[in-house]
Amino acid sequence: MTSAILVVNAGSSSIKFSLFMDRSDTLDLTVRGHVEGLFTAPRFVSKAPDGTVKSEKSWPAGDVLGHAGAIDHIIGHLRSGFGDGSRLLGIGHRVVHGGKAFKAPVRVDARVLSHLEAFIPLAPLHQPHNLAPIRRALERVPDLPQVACFDTSFHRTQPAVAQTFALPAGLREAGVMRYGFHGLSYEYIASVLPAIDPVAANGRTIVLHLGNGASMCALAAGRSVDSTMGFTAVEGLPMGTRSGSLDPGVILYLKDQLAMDARDIEDLIYNKSGLLGVSGISSDMRTLLASEEPQAKLAIDLFVYRIRCWLGALTAALGGLDAVVFTAGIGENSPEIRSRVCSDAGWLGIKMDDAANVAGHERISAGTSRVAVFVVPTNEELMIARHARRLLTQ
Repeated sequence: MTSAILVVNAGSSSIKFSLFMDRSDTLDLTVRGHVEGLFTAPRFVSKAPDGTVKSEKSWPAGDVLGHAGAIDHIIGHLRSGFGDGSRLLGIGHRVVHGGKAFKAPVRVDARVLSHLEAFIPLAPLHQPHNLAPIRRALERVPDLPQVACFDTSFHRTQPAVAQTFALPAGLREAGVMRYGFHGLSYEYIASVLPAIDPVAANGRTIVLHLGNGASMCALAAGRSVDSTMGFTAVEGLPMGTRSGSLDPGVILYLKDQLAMDARDIEDLIYNKSGLLGVSGISSDMRTLLASEEPQAKLAIDLFVYRIRCWLGALTAALGGLDAVVFTAGIGENSPEIRSRVCSDAGWLGIKMDDAANVAGHERISAGTSRVAVFVVPTNEELMIARHARRLLTQ
């Protein structure tokens, strides 16, 4: 009997899902899809790996499906398609925050769920939505195993000094520390690097996860030693709508002088800043690259400049650099941004193969480059499926 693993990534108004068949030696993607408009006009779509639509369903505008109704529909729909003797082995969930307690994926029961709910204040814009489908599945299908996979756990290998803010001990003990995020993406890249380049896999590599959410991670022999994101997923690089690092005095100024409350400031730094805020045009790098507006150019320049600065900082943390890896939406699909980043990093010994970069080859550095440069598509869903299979078949 073939087993299937459902992977769920729940956001505030949508749930993305993927179904992987366990073929013993491989995990094969067979279905992916989403339910969007959970609280407005819900719409379900499932597709084959090649993008062909397999099933669709829409609910009337104004119907509130919510996370509970959406996960009910997804599980019911997928189970109804198991006419070949296959069975749903379990569900793997992307959960943004595992705190200090969870250093690896974990099977979820009511006790674990309660523990994860305690981390909601650390990730209020993500954690509640990540946990909602887990809670519903525990209620409706309690015999179906679930696994939580964390964006933070990969970074628990960082040395204490890299995780520490210069704050009093009491605050550190209360959990105010640098956690790091995008860990599932970095873990996937680390898992495939040995087959791509043994030197990069065993040496000092910086991975650039550049998308609407953007961060960078320093890997030493495949283990995280530092990253640009810290206590929240807003620190570090400017992103699509997130500000990236700010002087804390800016927050005090916004509160004291402009009378902005915590929710106003939260909305500003998460939803109205970054590429969108600087350009005033769009959060989409493709739109900005096609624009001739000066503010669009400024947004791109700032994005690339901050990458340049962090590349230097993370190289210092590693004590040198053997390889750079670009991944995620911008990293995988924008030759121009890759070219600009690598041109800025010429002082590190990086030399681009321009033709390979434009063509989107896996290796885009020249043969004479002291630092190898790669483009590697990330696959967080597969990483979650791997973790779920391991825990559910032990």
